[in-house]
Amino acid sequence: MAGGASCPQLVAAVSEAGGLGFLAAGYKTADGMYEEIKQLRGLTTRPFGVNLFMPQPNYADPASIEVYRHQLAGEAGWYETPLGETDGGSDDGYEAKLAILLDDPVPIISFTFGCPARPVLDSFAKVGTFTVVTVTTPEEAQAAQWSGADAVCVQGIEAGGHQGTHRDDPQSDGTGIGLLSLITQVRETIQLPIIAAGGLMRGAQIAAVLALGAEAAQLGTAFLVCPESGANALHKQAMTNPLFVRTELTRAFSGRPARGLVNRFMREHGPYAPAAYPQVHHITSGLRKAAAKAGDAQGMALWAGQGHRMAREMPAGQLVEVLAAETDAARAELALRDVSAPVKRGEAS
Repeated sequence: MAGGASCPQLVAAVSEAGGLGFLAAGYKTADGMYEEIKQLRGLTTRPFGVNLFMPQPNYADPASIEVYRHQLAGEAGWYETPLGETDGGSDDGYEAKLAILLDDPVPIISFTFGCPARPVLDSFAKVGTFTVVTVTTPEEAQAAQWSGADAVCVQGIEAGGHQGTHRDDPQSDGTGIGLLSLITQVRETIQLPIIAAGGLMRGAQIAAVLALGAEAAQLGTAFLVCPESGANALHKQAMTNPLFVRTELTRAFSGRPARGLVNRFMREHGPYAPAAYPQVHHITSGLRKAAAKAGDAQGMALWAGQGHRMAREMPAGQLVEVLAAETDAARAELALRDVSAPVKRGEAS
């Protein structure tokens, strides 16, 4: 969860409790990522992962970006802050981060917004790092397998935050595949281990994706409200605030489809936001920070999955334990149902 939520404290608490915490390297400098890795290593000796954003091709239409910038002029006046510039780069410090992680390896690395070339994944294999590629279609899963990834994170359309599509196609907005169907399709397409992600908030849901063939489940929104999370307090409060009743995919804040709680900014600007990532992200960065400083959740990017109303405010380690117990209970119940199912005529021995 880029943007501060997946901070070292949250990652360490999850890993210490027996889960696998992931540190978000997105929107950080390479040096900033390394400092957080060192901090994390001081908090836990357990395995953890680091998530990287893939560099993005610059297909954005400059004219559409300027039109959107003009539309946001009123927001800049309201929050008394200038709009950001679009020359902030589109590679998120990718090469520098790769160099650090190859020189001082971590147990696991995952990639979002694309799939690295085989030489990159082979390099990590040589230093003993397990690699995961986020996928949203069976075709993307095939590309990950061909490139040499060790596993795929199958992200359903229910997931909060950015959709990890390998190609940002505006014609595909809102046409993503639900997690349960996607797991089955990917399972029948590739032989790699599957990590299931998207809308998972309870142990019974984890048991369901495991029954479908996933080897693990990845939860983000469920941990957003934990005290160790680095998410803004307004963001945490909004998760279960009756004022925010639903989520939608929007380009309003970043120029790439991302699921968040529907607020004023999303309603007013989402329909007009161009496909321009990370340019729109850079333009709105100051607005989002100013809204948070002003205590105005209506101007913030409130990323959340579809199950946000089921968020439980408790320490991250305790949440891991609760989820594990719920998963074990649900799997035991499923097993009991299988054992006690009526035997069809002719099957008795």
